[in-house]
Amino acid sequence: MAKEKRVRKTPEWIKTLRQAYGVTREARPLLPLLLGVVFTLVMAIGIGIGVVVGRTIYISLMTIPFALIATLFLFSRLAESSAYASIEGQAGAGASVLMSIRKGWTTTAGVQVARNQDLVHRSLGRAGVVITGEGSNNVRVMMTDERRKMERFLSGVPVYEVLVGEDQGRVPLRKLQKHLKKLPKKLTKSQLREARAREKSLGGAKLPMPKGPMPNMRKIPKR
Repeated sequence: MAKEKRVRKTPEWIKTLRQAYGVTREARPLLPLLLGVVFTLVMAIGIGIGVVVGRTIYISLMTIPFALIATLFLFSRLAESSAYASIEGQAGAGASVLMSIRKGWTTTAGVQVARNQDLVHRSLGRAGVVITGEGSNNVRVMMTDERRKMERFLSGVPVYEVLVGEDQGRVPLRKLQKHLKKLPKKLTKSQLREARAREKSLGGAKLPMPKGPMPNMRKIPKR
C-alpha cells in the first residue's frame, strides 16, 4: 500500500516574507546589494575587533547574530516604506492601513462613499471612535456627518476626526497607525465591548482594498 504523501504547507510567515521581499525589490532593485553590504560591514567590524583582541574566531561567530539583526532591521524599514508607496494614492489605502492594525482597533471601511472616490472609514478602540477621511477637502462634510451620527448613536464615546494626506492639517498615510495608537485610552474594556456590539449594527460599504502587503510598524510587513 503506497504511503500517503503529506503536503507540507509553507508557513505563513515565509509567504509574508517572500511577498514583502518581492514588493521591496520591485521598488528598490538594489535591495540585495544593500542588504549584503550591511551584513558584510557588520561582520567586518566584528572580525576586526576579534583580530585586535586576539579572539578572531570567537568574536566572528558572536558577530553573526548582530549582522543578521542589522540586515533584517534595514530590510524591515525598506519593506515598510515600499509597502506604503505601493498603495499610496489608491482609493481605500487608508482603510487598508487601518485594518492592518492587529490589536486594539476594529475598522469598518467605507461607511460613506462619494462618487469621486472620497471615502470615510470608522475605527473603534479604547480611545473611542476615529472617523478617517480620504480624498478631497469635500470629504470633511461626510466626516462631520459621520461624527454627528456616532455622537448620537454612541453617546459618551469620544469621537475623533482624521484626514489622510500630505497637506497641512492631514495625517500622512505612513503615520496613520501611529497616530491612532497615540490617542489616549478613554474607554474601559467593558465599555469598548458594549460600543462594538452597538456599532456592528451600523455596517458599512464593502470596498476593494489595494493589493500588496500591509505595513506593520517596525516589523516585517505581511506591509
